[in-house]
Amino acid sequence: MTTVPPRRMHLAAQAPDAGERAGFASYEQLARTAERGLFDFLLVAEGAAGGPDALTVLAALAACTDRLGLAAGTALGEPYEQARRLATLDHLSAGRAAWHAHPPAGGHPRAAEWVAAARALWDSWTPDGTPRPVARHGRYFAVEGEFTVERCPQGHPVTVLAGDSPEDRELAASAADIVLLPHTTLGAARARYAEVKGRLAAHGRTHDELKVMLRVGFALDDADDTGEREPFTGSPAAVAALLTEYVTEGAADGFVLVPHAPGGLDDFVDRVVPLLRDRGVLRRTYTGPTLRSHLGITAPVWKG
Repeated sequence: MTTVPPRRMHLAAQAPDAGERAGFASYEQLARTAERGLFDFLLVAEGAAGGPDALTVLAALAACTDRLGLAAGTALGEPYEQARRLATLDHLSAGRAAWHAHPPAGGHPRAAEWVAAARALWDSWTPDGTPRPVARHGRYFAVEGEFTVERCPQGHPVTVLAGDSPEDRELAASAADIVLLPHTTLGAARARYAEVKGRLAAHGRTHDELKVMLRVGFALDDADDTGEREPFTGSPAAVAALLTEYVTEGAADGFVLVPHAPGGLDDFVDRVVPLLRDRGVLRRTYTGPTLRSHLGITAPVWKG
């Protein structure tokens, strides 16, 4: 009798929006904790006015982590400059960079064109290290000239898109490596998961080429410091069981955890992660050096 192994769970953490008073030590502690828990990546959202720049923070974190993926929340500005900075982060981190954007309402064509322009820039260097000029003119963006950063270690940084509208899901199915969705009930999440995955074939993609991750808050032992009951609340065993159920029942591929209390992620790594490993749904070691290797997503084929 053959035993089918349980589906593996992907985990990430989102840094709380600390605003302009955020010190680097808080980001470093969170990144080291996430790496200790063998998480896939840490997401640092674009700061509020006066807050730290996400890509600058992550470039510094690349020096004090070894395997943790580093995802920057970015607005969709001019593709050339952002693509250059993301490619630089991928080189600095030896293949651990990702970018995350939430397309503005009605902005899906613009977002799709941004992704296409950035990928054209990343593909402008051949695998043997030869740069080629880029000339791409679209409705929203024009990029022309030579890209100044060699091809990324991952080929392209990992693309994370968010949003729960039909337009968001279609854009993710066509262009994203990860789609980040809000939490909902198990039944609704299962139906949504099937619907999102069902869009992939029309874009020539397979089921595992897009990871569906839910952004969730959590509180252990019913200690909810936000004054509201988080979706995943209870004892470590109860939280581990619920997270496992969402993955094994086909409602999610993983979760982006949002700790609300100082030290909340340490508590999760110390008390919940061992239970998830015992259940066989969470890795016990990193098996590769890049974020794509953590996610089980192959590098994009170079388009010459």
